[in-house]
Amino acid sequence: MSTIHATALVDPAAELDSTVSVGPYSIIGPHVKIGAGTCIGPHVVIEGHTTIGRDNRIFQFASLGAIPQDKKYHDEPCELVIGNRNTIREFCTFNIGSPGDVGVTRVGDDNWIMAYCHIAHDCQVGNQTIFANNTQLAGHVHVGDWAIFGGFTVVHQFVQIGAHSMTAMCTLLFADLPPFVMCQGQPAGARSMNFEGLRRRGFSAERIAVVKAMHKALYRDDLTLQAACERIALLDENCPEATQDVQMMLSFLKQSSPQRGIVR
Repeated sequence: MSTIHATALVDPAAELDSTVSVGPYSIIGPHVKIGAGTCIGPHVVIEGHTTIGRDNRIFQFASLGAIPQDKKYHDEPCELVIGNRNTIREFCTFNIGSPGDVGVTRVGDDNWIMAYCHIAHDCQVGNQTIFANNTQLAGHVHVGDWAIFGGFTVVHQFVQIGAHSMTAMCTLLFADLPPFVMCQGQPAGARSMNFEGLRRRGFSAERIAVVKAMHKALYRDDLTLQAACERIALLDENCPEATQDVQMMLSFLKQSSPQRGIVR
């Protein structure tokens, strides 16, 4: 049987694996599903159509699955889906999706999400990300794998965050942040690439050299975005192992909204 504290309120219709633990005074609604090994701390509220995977650790006072902070929402059965092995610290708030998008807010696997973070409706968060305290995502934000947010980062709605990117503390993002880029400021400006993060993740010197060349094309050589993309497309000719990195950058730049543009 699940380890459920006597003071917790778990709806009989909720589906909890037998290895789930639920702390004192937590509330779990009827449409919630929680996978094996997940630990729910005290005073946590999990509601809505929320699915949580295996081996997550959710700390006290988190609120997961509440309706979106969107006036257009009218009780549609939208969802929140959380993957496996995530750490969700105190006072985090994740909302379900909205009918104006895919209807699902999604958080992947192995994410480290610190206290007071907000993930709004229809956000799509990848794997292995780090959200420092008070990171705030507005609706419809997409976050790539391995992205790192400095504390008090605020992201405007519909912004795209590329894989392996990083923001400094108190960054304000109105534009898309390309993969690998480190940014800082209000509004954010590009400062460098996340080279140390890439080294820690096992990128070879050759791949990092290609990332440096992409940075130069985008930010150092006074090229138009089209010209920068044309140069970036050639960078893997002498380094086939960087083909995935080059294609990821080109795909991101192609999909970036002309209205928002990229962080400059």
